Amino acid sequence: MKLLVLAANGQIARIVTNRILTESTFKEIELTLVLRQASRLAVLADNPRVTIVEGDLTDEALINRVVVGQDFVYIAVVDHGVTNATTKHVIQAMQANGVTRVISTNILGIYGEVPGEFGRWNLSMVESGLQAAIRADQLLATSGLAYTTLRLPWLNDRDEIKYDVTTRHEPFIGVSGSRQSVADLVLKIIADPDYGTKDSLGLADPETQGLDRPVY
Repeated sequence: MKLLVLAANGQIARIVTNRILTESTFKEIELTLVLRQASRLAVLADNPRVTIVEGDLTDEALINRVVVGQDFVYIAVVDHGVTNATTKHVIQAMQANGVTRVISTNILGIYGEVPGEFGRWNLSMVESGLQAAIRADQLLATSGLAYTTLRLPWLNDRDEIKYDVTTRHEPFIGVSGSRQSVADLVLKIIADPDYGTKDSLGLADPETQGLDRPVY
């Protein structure tokens, strides 16, 4: 499998990359890693399974070039752009090149699915970028691609992997989760591309359910 990771220098993307390169389950995967400053991943430059590409995700020509020949695309950043250029360019490039499977990172609350006091607080915190996040999800949902929107909780750097998954029409369970947990779900989808297809998955540590504020 050939996997394209966009915004590959993010903390979760780095965890995903490290596990792909070190775990036998993923030994057949070849990575193309796209980020603004290639030097940040210089430690991987000599790995035969890794191609590093420097560039901006709003660059349509770049996206068209790196999508060619891929089997799977992972957008490891939330598209808060006013025009959703990144999401639009990825969709167009995938459609043009016969690539169908994509994971797109998004935020919790894009369906009003986060209840209670935490839901009200979360809305106040994400409101400025909410419409762009909603549009990114809608663009994928109508693209015809085998997409998964991944709605992230408020994140922490705890080492534990512990999360429950909720689907598009279910209330969001929990408020926080570890970056390790998000990476684990991304890898679960990569290992089983049918999982979560044409759906939106939320995840969080179920032990944080009912809290009013994130756990860091």
